[in-house]
Amino acid sequence: MLIDVHNHVMPSESLDTLSSDPVYGVQIVDGEWRGVHHVPFEVTPSFYDPAARLAELDERQIGGAVISSPPMLFYYDVPTDAGVTLCDSANAGMARYCEHAPERFRWLANVPLQDPTSAATALAEAAAAGCAGAGIGTSVAGRRLDEEPFEEFWAAAARLGLPVLVHPAFNEPHHGLEPYYLQNVIGNPLETTVVAERLICSGLLARHPRLRVVLLHGGGFLPYQLGRLRHARSVRPELADAPEDPFSFLPQLFFDTITHDDEALAYLVSRVGINQVVLGTDLPYDMAMVEPVETLRRVLGEKSTETIGADNAARLFGFGG
Repeated sequence: MLIDVHNHVMPSESLDTLSSDPVYGVQIVDGEWRGVHHVPFEVTPSFYDPAARLAELDERQIGGAVISSPPMLFYYDVPTDAGVTLCDSANAGMARYCEHAPERFRWLANVPLQDPTSAATALAEAAAAGCAGAGIGTSVAGRRLDEEPFEEFWAAAARLGLPVLVHPAFNEPHHGLEPYYLQNVIGNPLETTVVAERLICSGLLARHPRLRVVLLHGGGFLPYQLGRLRHARSVRPELADAPEDPFSFLPQLFFDTITHDDEALAYLVSRVGINQVVLGTDLPYDMAMVEPVETLRRVLGEKSTETIGADNAARLFGFGG
C-alpha cells in the first residue's frame, strides 16, 4: 500500500474550536478560510470528511495517509491555554478521523510548542491515544527549535520513539520574496533548510540519536547545499562546536518527494539514499503534487516506488504492524 506522509486535515473538532473563540482570529465564511497565518483558501470536504479524503487518495492511486494539522492550526502565538485547547481538539479529531479507516490512516499529534512542557505532555498523551508521531512548525513565535527550551519536547519524542514531521511555519519576512508568492515558493524550502541545519549544528540530533525528523518539500535546499555546511565547519570559528560531518546525520532525516521536478527528485534519492525518502503530496492544497505516484514510477521505476511509497512510510509510521 502506497502511503502519503504529507497530508493535511482540519477535522470538525478543530473547526468548532476555531469558531468558538476570537483569540484564534479566523472565520470560515461560505466554506472559505479567512484569517491569520494563510491566504484565503477553500475548506474542501476532505479536510473534515474522511470518506472524501479516501476518495482523493483513491483517485491518485494512494492507499493510505499520515494526516496532520496544516501549519495555520499550530497557533504558537496564542496563550498556552488556547494552544492546548486547540491541540486537544485537533488530536481528538484526527484520532476520530482515523477510526473511519484505521488500516489506511495514521495521525500526527499537534502540540502547543509555545510551552515546551505542555508540548511534551501533549505528545505523551497523544502517544497513549495512538498517534504515530508529531507534526510541528519550523519556528515558534520567532524562536528556533534547537533553542534550549525545546529540549524537553525533543527528548520526549526520542524517548517515545516517535518521528517528528517539521512543516515550514512561520517564514521570516523577506522583502525580496514579495509579491510573487515566493514566500511559499522559496520561503518554505528555505525554512526547512534552516531548521534542519540548525538541528545538526546545535548538536541536537547528536544528543538524540533515536530521533527521526521528516523534512518536507524535498528537504528544501539541504540535499543540494549540505556540502557547503561541511566546508564551513572546516573553516569558520562559528561552527567550531558543530559536528564535523553533517552528512552523518542523514540516517535520522527523511525527505518527502515534493520537488515538482523529475530531475530534482532523482537527485534527491541519489544523494540521501532511497531508504530516507517518503512519498508526500501536500493534499489538499493547490501546491500539492499533481501526479505523485505516476511521477515516482516515471522517475524511479516500480521497485523504488514501492520502497519509497510503501516500505519506508510503513516502517516509520507503523502501518501494517
